[in-house]
Amino acid sequence: MTTRKIRSAVTRRGLLQAGAGVAGILATGRAPVYAQAQPKKLDFANILGAPDVGGIAMELFAKEITARGKGEVEVRFHGGTLLAKEMEIMNAVKAGNVAIGSPAGAAATVFPEMGVLLVPYLVKDYAQAYSIMNGKIGDTLDKQFQEKYKLKVLYYFDYGFRHFWTNGSAIVEPKDLRGKKIRVQLAKVFSDTINGLGGNAVPMAWGEVVSAAKQGVIDGGDLPVANIDALKIYEVAKYTSLTYHNYGPTCVVMNLEALFMDVGREAQSKVRNLIESVDNFESAKKLLEPKGMTVVQGNVEAFRKIAEQKVWPTYKSQFGALFDEIAAFKA
Repeated sequence: MTTRKIRSAVTRRGLLQAGAGVAGILATGRAPVYAQAQPKKLDFANILGAPDVGGIAMELFAKEITARGKGEVEVRFHGGTLLAKEMEIMNAVKAGNVAIGSPAGAAATVFPEMGVLLVPYLVKDYAQAYSIMNGKIGDTLDKQFQEKYKLKVLYYFDYGFRHFWTNGSAIVEPKDLRGKKIRVQLAKVFSDTINGLGGNAVPMAWGEVVSAAKQGVIDGGDLPVANIDALKIYEVAKYTSLTYHNYGPTCVVMNLEALFMDVGREAQSKVRNLIESVDNFESAKKLLEPKGMTVVQGNVEAFRKIAEQKVWPTYKSQFGALFDEIAAFKA
C-alpha cells in the first residue's frame, strides 16, 4: 500500500470515530451490528517487521486488537513496507494520516524529554527501567506527550542496553577506549557518553556504518545484543564487549486518547522478554560466538564511575528533578 493511499484511507476524523467505537468495544466486549459490517481500518507503521523483536511485538499487538475488536476495528501492521524512516512515520502519526507508529531508535529525537534516560549508567538494569517506564515517570512522560504532541503512549519498550562492538581488540576497561573511534547516533548524549568514557565519538548515520567499519574509518560502535545479531555486525567486527553503558527506551504511540492499553502491555512484555533473553554473558556468547565474534564481559562498575564523574553533571543540570528522581529510583 502506498503512503498516498494510507493517507487518504485513514483521516483524522476517521481515527477519532474509530477511537470512540473501540473504547466501547473494550468496555462491553462486543461490537455494534453496524460496525460488524464496516470495520474501521487503522494502520500501524514501523520501520521494521519480524524478525526484529519490536516488529514481532507490534504484529502481535495489531492481531490481538483486531481479534478483540470483534468486527468493529482492524489494525493493519506495516513493518518495513509503509514508510521507510522513523521521522517520516512519526510525522504521519502526528498528522493523523497513520493511526499508530513507533519512533524506534529515534525516540529521543522525536521526544527530547526521553533523553534523560540515555545518560550513561543512570538507568542501572531492566528491573529499574521497567518500573520507571510503567510507573510515575512513564505516566508523566505520556501526559507531556499528549499535551505537547497530541500523541498517546500505548506502551514503552526498548532494544536493550548498548554494548561496544569492535574489531581490533575488546573493550573491557575504560582505558581500552582510549584512541578508539566509536560510531554513535547523532543525538548529542551518545557523543557525550563515548567522549566522557574516554573514546572518540564519531557521529554517523546508520547507512554509512558498515562500509566505515570495513574501511577502518571507525574502530567500532555500540548496539544492543539483539541488534548486533539482527544487523549482522559479526560480519565487520570480532568483539562484543558487554558494558551496558546506555539504556534507550522507545515507545508505540497513537493519535488518539487512551485505548488498547491491555494489549499494549502484552506486546510490551513480549518484546522485553525477547530482549532480556539475549542480554547476558552466557546467552550473548551462544548467540554471537558461533558467528565469529568473541564476547567479553566489560568492567561495568569502572565505566559507571567515570560516567558519573564526566557525563552526569551536564545532564543533571539539564534535566533537574527528573534526573534526580531516576538516579534515586529503586525498582
